[in-house]
Amino acid sequence: MKIEADRLDGGLGTAGTPEVTADASGVATRAVAIRAIDLSAGYGNRPVLHQVSLAVRAGEMLAVVGPNGAGKSTLLRILGGALKPWSGSVELEGRPLGDYDRRAIARRLAMVAQENLVAFRFTVLEIVLMGRAPHLGAFHFETRHDLEIAHAALERFDLLGLARRPIQELSGGERKRVFLARALAQAPHVALLDEPTAFLDLKHVAEIFARFRELRIERGMAVVATLHDLNAAALYADRVLLMKGGAVAGYGTPEAVFTADNLRAVYETEVHVGRNPATGAISVLPGGGGSPRRTG
Repeated sequence: MKIEADRLDGGLGTAGTPEVTADASGVATRAVAIRAIDLSAGYGNRPVLHQVSLAVRAGEMLAVVGPNGAGKSTLLRILGGALKPWSGSVELEGRPLGDYDRRAIARRLAMVAQENLVAFRFTVLEIVLMGRAPHLGAFHFETRHDLEIAHAALERFDLLGLARRPIQELSGGERKRVFLARALAQAPHVALLDEPTAFLDLKHVAEIFARFRELRIERGMAVVATLHDLNAAALYADRVLLMKGGAVAGYGTPEAVFTADNLRAVYETEVHVGRNPATGAISVLPGGGGSPRRTG
């Protein structure tokens, strides 16, 4: 039976906050927001993913990392329901993803792709307001409440000054922030972000991660983000999924996964792994030696 789009507040406060449970010792833990079980998938006859599993709790950030062609974007497409796996399953808030209709999924899950093409000359505000569509009834227009939510999303991503500008007039980094704001206006429980910091300068990279950290704390939002920046993954993510050739090469905390041996095997180059003296987080630097030398 399909789960139809239920009525949610859909605002930026505490409505629809994910369930908090307790473990055997009585310590409060958040429920799993999204889970993948043994996902295998591909395009045509070409396999891309091989038995990938993961679980992300409400309020947690999982960084998916790996070289180009590792299957990171394909994994996000499956998690969001845009691509069906050959085998395996996805669960959203404890139910099979296929049990939800598209509108119900859109009320719980937002996806921001690497590239977002816009054919018409919409303004930034109009783009962000599109995030409210899953919360509107058929043939209903946005209310003052929806406009307030869109305004808050624009403010979070430093876009109020661009609200009336056509999207085509913006830089790549500004456009990226617009679609992140649209995802926020959607009021999801789970955000799937494909290279969310691409095209952004250093200031806005830090601000993007800060904004999503706030949302994870305030609203229990679960975040799954593909990243090429291993240092950002180590600094901001609770856990990382390291991929190579469509398979899981490592899964756990940054400290457990980002070892020199793991990264050398996945990226096929020498690396130096240490600690950032300012933050204490894992720091990854290229070793400058090209492909690792074979011994023996």
